[in-house]
Amino acid sequence: MAVELGRFGVWHQPHKWGPELAAGVEQLGYGTLWLGGSPTADLRDAEVLLASTAAVTVGTSIVNMWKADAAEVAASYHRLEEDHPGRFLLGVGIGHREHTGEYKTPYETIVDYLDALDEAKVPVERRALAALGPRVLKLSAARTAGALPYLTTPEHTRQARSLLGDGVLLAPEHKVVLETDVEIARSIARDYLAGYLVLSNYTSNLRRLGFEDDDFANGGSDRLVDALVLHGTAVEIAEGLTAHLEAGADQIVVQQLGKEGPDLLPGYEALATVLR
Repeated sequence: MAVELGRFGVWHQPHKWGPELAAGVEQLGYGTLWLGGSPTADLRDAEVLLASTAAVTVGTSIVNMWKADAAEVAASYHRLEEDHPGRFLLGVGIGHREHTGEYKTPYETIVDYLDALDEAKVPVERRALAALGPRVLKLSAARTAGALPYLTTPEHTRQARSLLGDGVLLAPEHKVVLETDVEIARSIARDYLAGYLVLSNYTSNLRRLGFEDDDFANGGSDRLVDALVLHGTAVEIAEGLTAHLEAGADQIVVQQLGKEGPDLLPGYEALATVLR
């Protein structure tokens, strides 16, 4: 990799990130700040994170190919590289059928988008691809630094590593709730998962992992919720996170639920202490 990601990163959507949280996460030793959602093509939110920190890597997870013009994204990449050399990784992806009226030929759209990034001289080693299924996972290995799976399990990580082979980036995201009351933790998890369990790319992937119709009903079964959102003490959560590393991940990307802004820092500090 042309950028150093570290073993652990932190993922949040733009409205949750801010200078104080970004600087705090860097000071705690996390290797990458991941900008979730669908960052705009100007990559201004990524620029804010880079300017708020000293050396940590910033990545997008992910820029939506349907919403962000490849040429503008490439120009923004080059601007960030000039201002903050070696610190930015461009994550791109196809987004969701349910959110895109013109969602057609998704695989061909990904290929065309990557072709446009090639033409604009965005280096292969400085971009990554949102990938869940086998075909796009293989494409991520062939055309980018590697894969950024979201809403997965260690078993998916194991399967993905087998498909990708060695030397290809694999950085899955996993959600956590630092809460020892199981019912409270599951309630927080279900509130967050509600918007994801109606999206076909996620449910199709989870079905490949053995989940069934009953698991998606009523906000998600306990089995599904517990697999997708780790909860408990920092020690208990760390065991679940490191299972991804044991399954072949290069980095595990942590998303803490249940708090906002700087209030997230104590949880990330507790995890960092254990993960070290």
